[in-house]
Amino acid sequence: MTQLAPSERSGPDGTEPWPLRDYAFTGDGERGALISPRGELVWLCAPRWDSDAVFSQLIGGAGQYTVRPADNWQVSGGFYENGTLVRVSRWVTSGAVFVTRDALALPADPERLVLLRQVTLERGPSSGAGVALVLDPRPRFGRAELSGWQLSQEPAGPAGAASADAAPVWTASGGGLRMRWAGAPEARPGPDGALHGTFTLREGERRDLVLEITTERAASTGSLEPHGLWEETQRRWRQTVPECGNLLAPRDARKAYAVLHGLTSGAGGMVAAATTSLPEHAGEGRNYDYRYAWLRDQSYAGIAVAAHGPHPLLDSACDFVTARILEDGDALRPAYTVTGDPVPEERTLGLSGYPGGSDRVGNQAGRQFQLDTFGEVLQLYAAAARHGHLEDRDVRRAVEVAITAVERNWERPEAGMWELEERWWTHSRLSVVTGLRALAARLPEREAARPRALAETVLAQARARCLRPDGVWARAADDPKVDAAVLLPLARGCLPMDDPSTARTVRAVQDELAEDGFVYRFRHDGRPLAAAEGAFLLCGFMMSLVTNHLGDRPSALRWFERNRAAYGPPALYSEEFDVEQRQLRGNLPQAFVHALLLENTVRLAD
Repeated sequence: MTQLAPSERSGPDGTEPWPLRDYAFTGDGERGALISPRGELVWLCAPRWDSDAVFSQLIGGAGQYTVRPADNWQVSGGFYENGTLVRVSRWVTSGAVFVTRDALALPADPERLVLLRQVTLERGPSSGAGVALVLDPRPRFGRAELSGWQLSQEPAGPAGAASADAAPVWTASGGGLRMRWAGAPEARPGPDGALHGTFTLREGERRDLVLEITTERAASTGSLEPHGLWEETQRRWRQTVPECGNLLAPRDARKAYAVLHGLTSGAGGMVAAATTSLPEHAGEGRNYDYRYAWLRDQSYAGIAVAAHGPHPLLDSACDFVTARILEDGDALRPAYTVTGDPVPEERTLGLSGYPGGSDRVGNQAGRQFQLDTFGEVLQLYAAAARHGHLEDRDVRRAVEVAITAVERNWERPEAGMWELEERWWTHSRLSVVTGLRALAARLPEREAARPRALAETVLAQARARCLRPDGVWARAADDPKVDAAVLLPLARGCLPMDDPSTARTVRAVQDELAEDGFVYRFRHDGRPLAAAEGAFLLCGFMMSLVTNHLGDRPSALRWFERNRAAYGPPALYSEEFDVEQRQLRGNLPQAFVHALLLENTVRLAD
């Protein structure tokens, strides 16, 4: 595909990219959408996370869905309804105030997505105020042809309801998808193939817009009646996200739950992020597709939830990783699709990418061996044991398979947590030691001896090969530098409380990898830390956990609060934070950052 010039890839109304910190996210577990401060939906894959995008303007592709005041002299701000991914925006123009609400409808169906958009004129002139619309789906990253839009009358209520009134609905199809759009009879197809329209609202008046996208193989289409869809979506959020009033930062804790739920499929897998190829650092080439389920990340989420209570996300994590371990054993991969299938090979799309990023889909990490994956999974099982999960027969079988896999593979060089070249990474060994020890503490004595002995064997070799003479854990057996990744197993009790290497390593990481209250992963080269990449928010929250583990609660709270503040107006976290420019870097929203924030809100409330 030929790469488009900037003027050619602009949207129908000339939209351009926003800083990542400004985008809001809504998700239903099967897919997710990003919306700009100007009301432009610029990213949505359909029908599922790893499907081709229908709206891909975020990475230089085609397609958008805009709902905003017609008056361009405007400012907007917004928030999420507490404990949900229902995004509320408030728009102030020169003479009116609008409120919009955006959400993907629940419960989610893998073959059918329903996007709800609602706009209300809260205050305005007696003559009313206008709203502008653009709907321009472009399936398969813009490569598929879309049939012409047709306006027809359809029942507004559930299919088959005899009393349902007919309502005008726009329909089109293309790229293996069918689309229906209700609520905008004024719209008209333009020469660009998009639907354009405006309508006027009076003060206190509301308009609901419902977009449905289904696969061609979907058996039937459902109701587009907005009231029932909104009611059920809100009910599901109330049912799903627990109260967190006893935790530190309750609202942020509930937001973290909502984000993690919005990233977790009904099939069990939780994607690492909703997007692909957003740059970690402009021009560095680290732009990856995170629309897949990493077992490590999902274990982090499960461990955080287990620390709080037996909530549904814990069941999803245990079920998903158990199925993968029983199916693949020693050949366990770090990442899968949310349905447990292999991650596809990396390829490019011929798009320009987000500025400073690229246009990759697929991920080579799906073919790596990462020993620490087994360690994190064993830690998940140990955390879930307090809620009865070890009583499940499949979980006990998976535990046995995982321990056997560690026995066979712990000496192998592997790609490690940061998915680099194969080496003898310290973090991976400490992670499996942590998992084995935590699990042994939960097993009957007759079963605990084996994982306990294996943990001692691995730890002895790690000490011999990776512990520096000054008592600091090195990055790898052949690399004496420090790596922030080792903070997490140290925080989770890998070593006895009186082992001096924990405190020494924490001090070394703070001295060498921390700046301005944030933590970097490792030094890439001789450049200043911020010149190579952004601070890793995951590592900042690890530092909070490990300082709390060492008994320094004031420091733990400082690390927590500093990193908790590293977001934009929608209060979402990406993978990295540019400390100098106060910008988000990497894919959005990043699941493992929200997971570690959630865990901190639990641990620091104790």
